[in-house]
Amino acid sequence: MQNIHVISHPLVQHKLTIMRDKETGTKAFRELTHELSQLLGYEAMRNIRTELIDIETPVAKTKSPVLAGRKLALIPILRAGLAMADAIADFVPNAKIGHIGMYRDPETHLPIEYYCKLPSDIEVRDVFVLDPMLATGGSAILAIDALKARGASNIKFVCILAAPEGIAKVQAAHPDVAIYTASIDEKLNDHQYIVPGLGDAGDRIFGTK
Repeated sequence: MQNIHVISHPLVQHKLTIMRDKETGTKAFRELTHELSQLLGYEAMRNIRTELIDIETPVAKTKSPVLAGRKLALIPILRAGLAMADAIADFVPNAKIGHIGMYRDPETHLPIEYYCKLPSDIEVRDVFVLDPMLATGGSAILAIDALKARGASNIKFVCILAAPEGIAKVQAAHPDVAIYTASIDEKLNDHQYIVPGLGDAGDRIFGTK
């Protein structure tokens, strides 16, 4: 698979294992989502540009790098993506945060968009679409469609888990979008849940069913 980045760092895999465990409670699951999202976001932002500026340390004058070029936008897919956006915004607080709301039709399993609010200058930003689960790929494709329709061009998709079926569909629809994930799991089951997965990320983050 091209343009796929699986973050295999031991800390990432350790935290993911605890998240998968059905005995992990809401508080711990939410904290792990926060921590893992930051680690994944760190990797997804590895190639953003920097420039040198002149500063003076307590010891000497020097040139040192700062972020440069395009501004950042974090776009969580509601609702589970909210936890990821909050986490990544901790270390890029100047990033603008947009929201795309979708729900999955229980019969067709197809995503339906019900809300989209983006930064007005989305076309000049590096965009990171956030959703814990890349399952069928439908929500990811619809979100990326919405972003491109509004002028976004430099888009990355960040998720905690991905299914091969979802990756294939996103790559077919948007081969220019890089995907960052902690794991490519085995498959989707008959209910379109990732196997072995971790259950419904939104329900486990927010303590709902």
